Amino acid sequence: MIFNSTDLIILSGYLALVFGLVIYYSRKASNITQYFLADRSIPWFAIGAALFATDISCAHVGLASTGFSSGLAVSNFVLSACVVLVILGWLFTPFYLKTGVFTMPEFLEKRYNEKCRWYLSTVSIAAYILTKVSVTLLAGGIVLKHVMGWDIYTSALVLVLTTGIYTLLGGSRGIFMAQVMQAIFLIIGSGLLVYYGMDEVGGVAGLKAKVPVDYFQIFKPMNHPEFPWTGMVFGTLILGIWYWTTDQYIVQITLSAKNINHARSGTFFAA
Repeated sequence: MIFNSTDLIILSGYLALVFGLVIYYSRKASNITQYFLADRSIPWFAIGAALFATDISCAHVGLASTGFSSGLAVSNFVLSACVVLVILGWLFTPFYLKTGVFTMPEFLEKRYNEKCRWYLSTVSIAAYILTKVSVTLLAGGIVLKHVMGWDIYTSALVLVLTTGIYTLLGGSRGIFMAQVMQAIFLIIGSGLLVYYGMDEVGGVAGLKAKVPVDYFQIFKPMNHPEFPWTGMVFGTLILGIWYWTTDQYIVQITLSAKNINHARSGTFFAA
C-alpha cells in the first residue's frame, strides 16, 4: 500500500497547514510564559481539544491493533479516561493553577522539597525515553514503513525530525492551534473510517458474523488471560490517575487555561 500522487498532495497540504499555524503563532511568543503556557490564555474548548489530540498518538496504533485481535475489552483504557479527566479538572487542577507552576516537578518542589523535584524529573525523563518515546517512534515507524514504503529507521528518523521542528518552533500557542485542528481531523477521519469500514463488512450484522461471540464484551471474566474485569476496572484507573493527573505532557495543557473555570471545562469537554 504505497501513497499515490493525490495522497502525497493531501498529506503535504496537511503538514504545511500544521507547520504554518505553528510558525505563525510562534512569532508571538516573547517570554517564557507565552512559550510554555501560551500566556495562560487558552479557552476551554481548545484545552479539551488539545487533551484529546495529545492523547491520540502513534502509540494508539497498538491499542487499535489489540482491539482488532482481542475485541472491545481494551477500550476500558479509554473509558477510564472519561472518569479520570473529571478528577483532573475537579480535584487536581485547582492546586496546580494556584501555585503558578510550569511543570509537575516544580509543583512537587513547592509542595515538598527539592529532592522530590529531582526524583520526579529523573524518573519522568527515563520513563519517557524507555516507554513513550520509543514506543511512539516504533509504532509510527511501522505505519510509515507500510504506507510510504520506507525502512523502519528512515521512518523513525522522519518522525524525530518533524516532531522536533514542530515542538521547537511552535511554542504552546502554536501547538494549541494545531492540536485543535488535528482534533477536528481526527474525529472526522475516524467517523469516515467507521462509515466506510462498516459498509465493507456488511454493517453491524455483517461485522458480528465475522468476529468471535465475545468480541463486543467489555468486561471479561476474572480469569481471562488478557483482560480480566478486575484489571480493566481497577488497573486502568490506577494507570489513568498517574497519566491524566500527574503527567507533564497532559498537565501542562491545563496550566495554559485562562482560569480555573476554563481549565475545568476543558477537562470535562475532553472527557
